[in-house]
Amino acid sequence: MPRIAMIGAGSVVFARQLVFDILAFPELAGSTFALMDIDPERLATAERMVRGTIAAGGAEGQVTAYLDQRAALDGADYVINMVQVGGHPATLLDFDIPRRYGLKQTIADTLGVGGVFRALRTIPVLLDLCRDMEELCPRALLLNYTNPMAMLCLAVARASHVACVGLCHSVQGTSKQLARYIGADDDRVRYRVAGINHMAWFLDYTVDGQDAYPRLWAAAETTEIAARDPVRFEMMRRLGYFVTESSEHMAEYVPYFIKRDDLIARFAVYSRRPAEPAPRRHAVYPV
Repeated sequence: MPRIAMIGAGSVVFARQLVFDILAFPELAGSTFALMDIDPERLATAERMVRGTIAAGGAEGQVTAYLDQRAALDGADYVINMVQVGGHPATLLDFDIPRRYGLKQTIADTLGVGGVFRALRTIPVLLDLCRDMEELCPRALLLNYTNPMAMLCLAVARASHVACVGLCHSVQGTSKQLARYIGADDDRVRYRVAGINHMAWFLDYTVDGQDAYPRLWAAAETTEIAARDPVRFEMMRRLGYFVTESSEHMAEYVPYFIKRDDLIARFAVYSRRPAEPAPRRHAVYPV
């Protein structure tokens, strides 16, 4: 069975969701999860969580935990990267430095000045991971879940021979949101999506095989629903399809929404700069 190395497994909630998704495939039920993090406490928590998830699902998976990246990678078939270099303090700088010069950002982790800062911190760490993979598991596929997705995957493509693909949960998450908007059971929903990371489009969205877009258009006309996703509903009115990422992300990607203060107020687009340290979704490497 495959050996799956999870780099940054101290991102406990994220790691748990990935393990749950992987074990949903019977073909992967006996996989070995090689968890790696630089934080011993978080790594121990992640190990307990993954073992519990496997036991709860009645699967046959194995779990090992490492503080050493190379040990986790040795012989891996798949490598999942979910590190956040610099953690909360670095994220604050991504907001504060551009703001000092009058630049507007909303989430700042994918493009723009904040995205470039994050890429400059993360690319050296990611390429170190790739070099270890080239030596220890050269045939493994790297699954990258860390932003800025496009910049990181481009760096891997240009500087490494590692096979890499960028992934995100925004498609599944948005599908569940749309089901709530139209009052449908998510288990009855099917969809067809195309695009790039953080900007893919629901080309088809059905409930019990019936086109659900008329229900979504109707929901968009209600003040309560429209206020939950003002930018994305405006984009749907303009282009005819719903996009997979949040309104805050979309406003940053299509910056017409944040070019003036009146537009920021109208579309309720506000900076996501965290005022206090938030629960870390990813393992943290020092800047």
